[in-house]
Amino acid sequence: MSQQRKNPTYQEVDGFTINITFSPECVRGAIQYKPRDDDIFVVTFPKCGTTWTQHIVHNILNKGETFKSFDDVQKRSPFIEMVGPKIVKNMIRPGAIKTHLPFHMCPYSPNAKYIYVTRNPRDCCVSFYHHTKMFPGYQFQGGSFDDFFEVFINGETEWGDYFDHLLSGYEHKNDPNVCFITYEEMKEDTKAAVLKLAKFLGPQYGDTLESDDEIMLKILDHTSIKFMKRFNEDMKLFYSNTDETNLNGTESLKVDFVRKGAVGDWKNYFSPVQSKRLMEKFYTKTKGTDIFSLWDKLFQD
Repeated sequence: MSQQRKNPTYQEVDGFTINITFSPECVRGAIQYKPRDDDIFVVTFPKCGTTWTQHIVHNILNKGETFKSFDDVQKRSPFIEMVGPKIVKNMIRPGAIKTHLPFHMCPYSPNAKYIYVTRNPRDCCVSFYHHTKMFPGYQFQGGSFDDFFEVFINGETEWGDYFDHLLSGYEHKNDPNVCFITYEEMKEDTKAAVLKLAKFLGPQYGDTLESDDEIMLKILDHTSIKFMKRFNEDMKLFYSNTDETNLNGTESLKVDFVRKGAVGDWKNYFSPVQSKRLMEKFYTKTKGTDIFSLWDKLFQD
């Protein structure tokens, strides 16, 4: 008899699957939020480069100055579904609003700016697995990668199906107020990606980076994996004060929110059958689009 699959614990708000610790009122408020003209949104499916992009954007907007602490991140780049629209309205600006809502559910204005970041589904799945095991609120500490893979491929994760999220964002990739970028593109040539984002945010930011190598070097340093890992301990202190971690205590909580930042780590986890199943779903869900071209080299295995 096969062992029953272990699933993470989530909740549903109006038919949408979200983190068990989030307030339904905050989530509903996030969806109903009316963007300001100067709003910048970092839109991602979880574990697709969200935190990295938040740091890059903050550094661009502040000429290479980084966040002071994780608490500073919450004040200058708040997670709207977690904190609700009131905090966003009072955030320190200029800054970027983080959201994991699929694009069609995002608070939208043609005058606001949207940075949509995506990552290849296999690496996203692995990173999401580690994230889910890390926080006690998911009640998934004993779950295996095989367990999580089934949740991921069936579109049962929080914030819905990865592929639906990707399709929703890809539909807007050529909109003038949207910058569509992949995690792999950012890893392959971070300097070029930073400049691309800077020019999107405004000519004044692009001009600054093109004329001041010192600021560009500061940004590349402050957004490196090595530098950003400094925030992990600070994140632990932040999450230790939330209901999520207090469910089971915080003594053994290890926060590796910034973990590897690698491309290709999926090869250490996926079985050949799992890889084939995921690619079959990829082809089925994206049929009729050229989404596959985003990772054509990566998928030549």
